[in-house]
Amino acid sequence: MKDFSQRNFKVTSMQAHSEKQTFGQPTQRPLRGGWLIGIAVIVLFAGVYVSGVLQRIHASANLRTETADMAIPVVSVVSPQHSAPSQEIILPGNVQPYITAPIYSRTNGYLQAWYFDIGAHVKKGQLLAVISSPEVDQQLGQSRSNLETARANLRLAEITRDRYLDLLKTHAVSQQDADNAVGTYNANKAIVDANYANVKQLEALQSFEKIYAPFDGIITARNTDVGDLIDSGSAGGVKTDMFHLSQVDRLRVFVNVPEEYSQATTVGLAADLTLAEFPGRQFTGKLVRTSEAINYTTRTLTAEVDVRNPTGKLLSGSYAEVHFKVPGQVSTYILPVDTLLFRKEGLRVAIVKDGKAKLVPVTPGRDFGDSMEIVSGLRGNETVITSPPDSIADGENVRVAQTANTGETS
Repeated sequence: MKDFSQRNFKVTSMQAHSEKQTFGQPTQRPLRGGWLIGIAVIVLFAGVYVSGVLQRIHASANLRTETADMAIPVVSVVSPQHSAPSQEIILPGNVQPYITAPIYSRTNGYLQAWYFDIGAHVKKGQLLAVISSPEVDQQLGQSRSNLETARANLRLAEITRDRYLDLLKTHAVSQQDADNAVGTYNANKAIVDANYANVKQLEALQSFEKIYAPFDGIITARNTDVGDLIDSGSAGGVKTDMFHLSQVDRLRVFVNVPEEYSQATTVGLAADLTLAEFPGRQFTGKLVRTSEAINYTTRTLTAEVDVRNPTGKLLSGSYAEVHFKVPGQVSTYILPVDTLLFRKEGLRVAIVKDGKAKLVPVTPGRDFGDSMEIVSGLRGNETVITSPPDSIADGENVRVAQTANTGETS
């Protein structure tokens, strides 16, 4: 049994070995092709992997470049503009008469009559009103009578003096009597002079009963009427303002010029006036004088402009806009207000130089609302950044924006 089993196992092993050899010979070629396919697949996957890695590396590099580019702020720029050689400034002005005066009375009494009302054009020396002052008339009559009495006494004293002087030559009278006669004459002469002066004073007071126009002009106010009590203020009362008279054929326009224009506002400078009641029309005047001093409160210079008004169209008391053409400073520049940076160190503007921002200190001048005058700090050839961010720093990289149409810098 045992021998049979061993014999059978050997036979089986030999058959298996024979089959193994028979099976292995025909399958040798397909095995090598599989290896090539595997290597090709590996190379393909490696290529795909390497390509993907390279693309990711390239994309990461591009992303870093774009991020770096986006980190550089894009700015718009402008160039400083030269200020005009002469510039017009517009200031408010008050139109006033060349001469204006309230008319008072120099004597007391009642208003007997007035002859001109408001708006009337009068000439110098025309009678405006008459005041009734009977007390002055009576005093004048009494003074004239006293003057005549004094003159009569003076004539008698003169005759007596002459007679005594003639008698003294023949020693008919004493020297004392002659001296008395001369003294009496001198005393009477002094009385005559005093009475004459009193008469003249009362005549002057009586002449004040008639109110005359002191100059050519227009009656702008009448503050009394017939029967009103007129007080000259000589007794301590309130003086009566009877009329207001204004000379308007030439007008004064007073303007408060800001201190920064004070040096350019000189005598002889032409000025044009515009008024709301005359749209589209200008009136020409000339600056004739200034106060030559800056007002401490307003920091302005008071200037007077004279304007001819022969037809009387311009009314005194009007509001006018005065246009001055003052010479400008050639070294000044104009920048938009959105270019200014207000820092604790002072006013700055950011300019672009070699692709970097540079903060330049500047000194402001006149403020025009949407633009500002720069009086120092610029040369005029700078490229100034508009609307710079508050965080912009000196030396920061910036990129100038390109215009869409021309490709030039804005």
